[in-house]
Amino acid sequence: MRLTVFWQRMAEHFGTGYAETFARDHVMSELGGRTVQEALAVGWDAKDVWRVVCTVMNVPQEKR
Repeated sequence: MRLTVFWQRMAEHFGTGYAETFARDHVMSELGGRTVQEALAVGWDAKDVWRVVCTVMNVPQEKR
């Protein structure tokens, strides 16, 4: 998954403003105690991060 697609999906689910805040501030144990931004910065694949976000935040199946 390209980062542009990842950020588009984040914006569609959370809204443009909150997607950035969530990615910066919400620490998830499933990402090794990292935020979305931190996980991406250390090399996590965007698709894997999106899967974690979907699971943790109960993103509807049709948006996954």
